[in-house]
Amino acid sequence: MSRRLLSFIAAFIFLTASAFAQKVAATPPMGWNSWNHFADKVTDADVRAAADAIVSSGMRDAGYIYVNIDDTWEAGRDSNGNIQTNKKFPDMKALADYVHSKGLKLGIYSSPGPKTCAGYEGSYGHEEQDAKTYAAWGIDYLKYDLCGLREVMDKQSGGDRLKAFVIQKAAYEKMHKALVATGRPILFSLCQYGWNDVWAWGPEVGGNAWRTTGDINDTYARMETIGFSQAGLSKYAAPGHWNDPDMLEVGNGGMNADEYRTHMALWAVLAAPLLAGNDLSKMSKETLGMLTNKDVIAVDQDALGKQGDRLWAVGPYEVWAKPLSGGAKAIALFNRGELASPMTLRLKDVGFPQGAKLRDLWKGTEVTAKNGEVTQVVPSHGVLFLKVSQ
Repeated sequence: MSRRLLSFIAAFIFLTASAFAQKVAATPPMGWNSWNHFADKVTDADVRAAADAIVSSGMRDAGYIYVNIDDTWEAGRDSNGNIQTNKKFPDMKALADYVHSKGLKLGIYSSPGPKTCAGYEGSYGHEEQDAKTYAAWGIDYLKYDLCGLREVMDKQSGGDRLKAFVIQKAAYEKMHKALVATGRPILFSLCQYGWNDVWAWGPEVGGNAWRTTGDINDTYARMETIGFSQAGLSKYAAPGHWNDPDMLEVGNGGMNADEYRTHMALWAVLAAPLLAGNDLSKMSKETLGMLTNKDVIAVDQDALGKQGDRLWAVGPYEVWAKPLSGGAKAIALFNRGELASPMTLRLKDVGFPQGAKLRDLWKGTEVTAKNGEVTQVVPSHGVLFLKVSQ
C-alpha cells in the first residue's frame, strides 16, 4: 500500500471521527446522572422515574436529554463473554426503549479495567463485545472510568510513568474505535480525573468530553476548588470535545442558593456538560428554576462553542468571561469571600462601549450601566451573571 494511500486513509479516518464527535456533542451534553444522589443503590425504577421527571418538570424542553446510569448495574459475563446486568436492572433494552419513548437518551458506565471503581465487571479484554452490546441495547452515552485499569497500568509499565500513560491512552482509543465500529452514535465521556493533561490528547482518542478534575461533592469548598481550577483550559474545548469538571450538585442540599447559582453559572461559563445529580422527583421550585434557567443554559449551549476563562482575580474576587455568538459575552463576577461585597464591571475592560446592553441572567432583567460601569453588591459565595451585547 502506497504512502499516499495510507495518508488519504488516515485523513479520512480523522475527518470521519471529527464529524462523528460533532454530531453527538456539538454543544456540551446535558442530562442527569445517577451517582451523586443514588450512588450504588440506583435501580431500573429510579432511572425510569428520573426520565419521567425530566419530561414532566420541563427539563427535557430546557435541553436535558441524557439519562445516565453510573456504576453498579453490572453482573458478570455469560459463557460467551457477554456482559450481564444484575437484578437491579433486569432488562436494559426495555429500559432504553422506555427512555427513548420519552424523547430522551440512555447513558451507561464502564471501565477500561477488569473491574469498575465499585468493583463490578469492567470492559478490559471485551471492548468490542461490550460496544456491540451497548449498541444492541440502544445506549447513547458511555462514561468510561479509569479506576480499574490502574492496577493493570502499574503491572505492565513497571512503574514507568510514560509507559503507563501509553497504556491508558491506548485503552481509551480502543473503546472509541469499538464504539465507532457499531455504527451507533454513542457519546464517549472519558473519566480519568485530568491525569496526564487529558485535555491535550482527549480528541485523539475520540473523547467527546473528559474529566479535568477529581470527583466533586456537595460542598461549596469542593465545588469552588474544582470549578475555579479550570482557568487556562479554554483553548482545549470546541464543538465535539469538552472539558468536564464533573457533575452538578445543584439541589442535593449541601450548599445554599447563592452557592448553587455560582456552581451553575461557573459551569455555564466553562461550557461544561450539565449533568444534574439530584433526586429529580423531589426537587424544589427553586432548584428546578436554577437548573432550567434559559438564559444561563443558553450561555453553556452557545453555538460558538467557546469555553470561558478568568479575566482577573484580586483576593476573593474574580471576573470570568465567555465569548458568545454575535459578538456578545457572558460576564460573571464571583465573590469567593465570606462577606457580601460590592463589585464593579467596567464595560471597557471587557471590550464594550458605554451604550452596551446588559442583562442579569439570574434575574432575567435588564441592567443599566452608569458612565460605562455596573456596581452591585454580590453575596458571599455568590455571583453577578451578566450578558453584555452591542
